[in-house]
Amino acid sequence: MDAPAHGPGLRTDRPERSRKALVAGSVGNFIEWYEFGVYGYFATVIAARFFTPEGGSEAEALVRTYASFALAFFFRPVGAALFGRLGDRVGRRPVLILVIVLMTAATTLIGVLPTYATVGALAPWLLTLLRVVQGLSAGGEFGGAVSVMTEFAPPGRRGLYGSWQSFTVALGLLGGAGAAALLATLLTEAQLNSWGWRLPFLLTLPMGLGALWLRLRLDETPSFQALRATRAAQAAEALQARQSLTADEANEADKTFEAAEAMEAMEAIETVEVSRAGQPPERPSAREVAKAIALGAGRVMGWAAAGYTFLVVLPSYLQSSLNATFQQALVATVLANLGFAATIIPAGLLSDRIGRRPVMLTGALLVTVLAVPLLNLLQDEGTSTAVKGATVFVAGAIVGLMAGPGPAMLSEMFPTSVRYTGLGLAYALSNAVFSGCAGLIITETIERTGSVDIPAYYAAATCAVSVLALLTLREQPTASEDRRMRNGDGPDSQLNLTKEPDAPNGTAKKRS
Repeated sequence: MDAPAHGPGLRTDRPERSRKALVAGSVGNFIEWYEFGVYGYFATVIAARFFTPEGGSEAEALVRTYASFALAFFFRPVGAALFGRLGDRVGRRPVLILVIVLMTAATTLIGVLPTYATVGALAPWLLTLLRVVQGLSAGGEFGGAVSVMTEFAPPGRRGLYGSWQSFTVALGLLGGAGAAALLATLLTEAQLNSWGWRLPFLLTLPMGLGALWLRLRLDETPSFQALRATRAAQAAEALQARQSLTADEANEADKTFEAAEAMEAMEAIETVEVSRAGQPPERPSAREVAKAIALGAGRVMGWAAAGYTFLVVLPSYLQSSLNATFQQALVATVLANLGFAATIIPAGLLSDRIGRRPVMLTGALLVTVLAVPLLNLLQDEGTSTAVKGATVFVAGAIVGLMAGPGPAMLSEMFPTSVRYTGLGLAYALSNAVFSGCAGLIITETIERTGSVDIPAYYAAATCAVSVLALLTLREQPTASEDRRMRNGDGPDSQLNLTKEPDAPNGTAKKRS
């Protein structure tokens, strides 16, 4: 007999609640990646306005712009740990409200910053400070948004629901590209460089207010409500047990409790899921959780690196290395993002049917094999415009095969009590190293070596590592197991922290 699908008094199968969670989780992610795209598309303009003192070269300014980009990425793991810890303790909803406020404020303020010509060396420091705030809030966004989407997802639909996180990445990047392309069409180059670049950042304010309204109306996830109820019951039992102790025993218990709390704060581990038999599972060690975070980062590093290379670095690369115009670079980026968007949701849905591993492996292998040939097509002056357009579309579509199942795969690696922290850190660490540094690494390496194939080598190498990490991936839970996982009483599919509830005699059952 299966465990109940829902905790006491919880209704987790209402479609309207799932849809509301999907929208509220997605909208913040859209804003994050809209800004991400805008900053990337206007990298050359921002470099000229903020990082080019008299006598400085354009290449040097572009490197500094990407360094600011990378710094924001390196604060993402800090935000993932900070906000993830809060989200695993106080709930997903209040933390997601906080991060959308921070993200909106920081992005809007970039639109009103004084430039180097106005305040001198203070300008790049102010820009970098706001990028740090964006990095912190973005680090807290992913873990919470994916937790909300997958914990509200109907049984057996985590891949589909999680894929909306990646889909809003594509929508955000397309929105940023669309805003940049529209401004490039309507404004002269002088107007764009003077004040037009500010408009896309200022547009974040009304979008952020809309996202805040949606999140204020969001319910807490069923999984966290069940976890909170279990914590309350355990606290009541602990209080009752303490009342029966002598004074000396109570003091000793307090010391033990304080030590345990300190250890828990360092490890970010509080596994309170209860198996169907009613016995608490074995507590995972800090080493197990750290291993899962590292493994998760390895599984998505190809997605992070190839996605950033093909979808964000591409405009600056085409302009600086292949002498494309700003408009041509934006068209190529739009086509790449359209390809990306076209495959994300189908890939997530397919992963619910055949598994995360085969879908993600296909994407990683294709990038490894095809990155250099695809880039060579773009470099060849004899390649027709139509073929070049198809090339960037295919490149984006391949990345979508990894991005669709990726959020659900990460969510399934961690139990409810550390899900926000665990999946957020895995994603943020991967992006900090392999996305945040991509522009800096690619630009600097091209400058030093003169090789225009560097972006392809970078994407292929990182995806090759992801292939190895993905080969260790076990298949996602079945629909019945997924119901129990969403409510904190089922097995974790990747860490294997608890025993399979349906297995006889406490032995883990084999998955097909």
